[in-house]
Amino acid sequence: MSIWQVHAVKYADRNARTRADSFIFDDNHDAPHAMDYFMWVLRSKDRTILVDTGYDDTEAARRDRPIRMDPAAALAPLGLQPNDIDTLIVTHLHYDHAGGLDMFPNATLHMQAAEMAYATGPCMCHDTLRMPFTADHICSAVKRLYSGKVVFYDGEAEVADGVTVHCIGGHSRGLQAVRVRTDSGWLVLASDAAHFWENLRSRKPFPIVVDLQNMLDGFSTLERLASHPDLIIPGHDPLVRACFPQDIAEHITRLDRGPTSEIPS
Repeated sequence: MSIWQVHAVKYADRNARTRADSFIFDDNHDAPHAMDYFMWVLRSKDRTILVDTGYDDTEAARRDRPIRMDPAAALAPLGLQPNDIDTLIVTHLHYDHAGGLDMFPNATLHMQAAEMAYATGPCMCHDTLRMPFTADHICSAVKRLYSGKVVFYDGEAEVADGVTVHCIGGHSRGLQAVRVRTDSGWLVLASDAAHFWENLRSRKPFPIVVDLQNMLDGFSTLERLASHPDLIIPGHDPLVRACFPQDIAEHITRLDRGPTSEIPS
């Protein structure tokens, strides 16, 4: 039975945001509300899996959203080079989660079939739905498919012993969360099924959404999958770094041992 270590690797942040950018329903919509950007590294005794890729300087310039560290450099303190990664779970194809696919040429992508269909289908005729995607990233995923390096799932599936994926949808049609067996119990990387703990715990939807009911139902799914509510890790919450211990480098946080301070409700 495989037990995994889990690290959150921060590569960027955006501090010029307000609560209106994070919650559909919020009385204090003008208040500042910062966001962190992460990749996640899963390690067992004999295997390493990367969850999401971040985005690079080219995408940072295109969107005027600077990164603090190139994703490949951000992984270096963990002893990882991009060519070392052979298994890459793509939670969804938005620019900040799949913007670095070309950095990992040896990786097989593990993703929901619904996400590829969504990102290449008629919904992309709408500017609002297309906005979080970048065509170059989607083309990279399609090229990986044609080279035989994509594994598709339809709902719930096992990627490795102790690592499962679960289609949530909501924020993007084929968004998937990742469930990981750790010494602390089942940990769930929510990715953008819950950008912040407040989205989940107060049932406040995030404004970028393709299916609001799936997003709201997904909150309950995350709670069902995790052994404890504190083991649900939101995709962009700066509180992750405040409540879980730093490990190896300032931008790397250890998740599998659980939080070291109380997570605000």
